[in-house]
Amino acid sequence: MTSLNVYSVLVVLFLTCGIVMATKENDQIIKENNCETKMGLPCVLEAFTRIFSTGSISNKCCGELVVLGKVCHSALVRRTLENPVFNDLNPATVIAKSIQTWNNCLALIDSPSPSA
Repeated sequence: MTSLNVYSVLVVLFLTCGIVMATKENDQIIKENNCETKMGLPCVLEAFTRIFSTGSISNKCCGELVVLGKVCHSALVRRTLENPVFNDLNPATVIAKSIQTWNNCLALIDSPSPSA
């Protein structure tokens, strides 16, 4: 019985350390890359709504998202998912929407514009 309690404590400590390390890693990436200063607030809100709720993202904001960069984009989404406010969201669904949004924006920005 004691070994079960010790095992339980070790599992909890391991999981807690993993979460703390993930948070520090995301924060470090965000800080080192100045991620929070690369997009305007209106576009941050559009991207957030697209990824964490239901909405769309404009071509202008897709451009800002691509300039933000994939590393910043991924770190910001992961850090947001770590916030207890978002515990009711399915992380796999959010990450899938995040990747889809990134890929759609990248394709939109990389595609040649039609000539007039």
